[in-house]
Amino acid sequence: MEKELIEKALQRLPELRAWEPESYSVERLGGLTNRVFKVSRKEGSYILRIPGEGTEGYIDRSVESHNAQLAAEIKVSAEVLYSDPADGVMISRFLDGAETMSPSAFKHRSGAVARAGQALARLHNSGKEFLFRFELFSMINEYLKVLADLGVALPDGYHEVVEEAQKIQKTLASKKTLPLAPCHCDPLSENFLDDGNKMWIVDWEYSGMNDPLWDLGDLSVEAEFSEEQDHALLLAYWGEEPPAEVVGRMVIYKAMCDLLWTLWGLIQHGNNNPAEDFWAYSIRRFERCQYLMSSASFAGHVRAVEAGKLYN
Repeated sequence: MEKELIEKALQRLPELRAWEPESYSVERLGGLTNRVFKVSRKEGSYILRIPGEGTEGYIDRSVESHNAQLAAEIKVSAEVLYSDPADGVMISRFLDGAETMSPSAFKHRSGAVARAGQALARLHNSGKEFLFRFELFSMINEYLKVLADLGVALPDGYHEVVEEAQKIQKTLASKKTLPLAPCHCDPLSENFLDDGNKMWIVDWEYSGMNDPLWDLGDLSVEAEFSEEQDHALLLAYWGEEPPAEVVGRMVIYKAMCDLLWTLWGLIQHGNNNPAEDFWAYSIRRFERCQYLMSSASFAGHVRAVEAGKLYN
């Protein structure tokens, strides 16, 4: 069945239409919700993405297609060769010599954190206009509706944390440190590919216009950055020592992204996604969010944002 899906998908791209199944190799790559394959023969390699079941309920493929192609134009992402906004099948150019990142790779590959910061700066400062406005609390409400339909229970204390987060959201909204920018919005380590000279970013399913510091905070959480790595990321991104309000906003978003992706994980759990134990994933993220928000340092970062004056 999977072989047939791959064959049919490759038929959509004219330059691959003549490829006989026995003439190319297929390697299954990582992916929590989609099926991703590297398809290769001597002429070159391609990445084929076939969306996972149920993803149409919370991902707008027309938005993803538009944003992925813009990201490729500004050369922060792989060239998109085919994209069907109707069903989400996508074929892109394989990035030769680029290593898929992980928390360990970010720790041990020299300069990788700085290259990620530079890649995000290139994206955010591109002047491009992505479709979709990434609205944190709107997405939380949408995910809660999906979970209600699925009949999935929330972790104890979730609504209380959301209530506290809404107070912080008022501070974020009143102190607009930076203008909205085209953002990735889901910067998992595995969505970064490093060739040693340049960092590339892939997978634009959740992309949209957003506060750019969301991307930095989310990457810090996903890549399990230390304080030293956070500083290296911000320094490369900002180009100099960043103001306290910028640091504070990034830290706030570290908590907010765990709050949001807790719900995302519960949706995967409700859809019986076999990729991993998504209930445990969600509880882990929620507990990390609670821990950060209750810390004394977090309160200090909120105060720094409240006192900020950039772009106001």
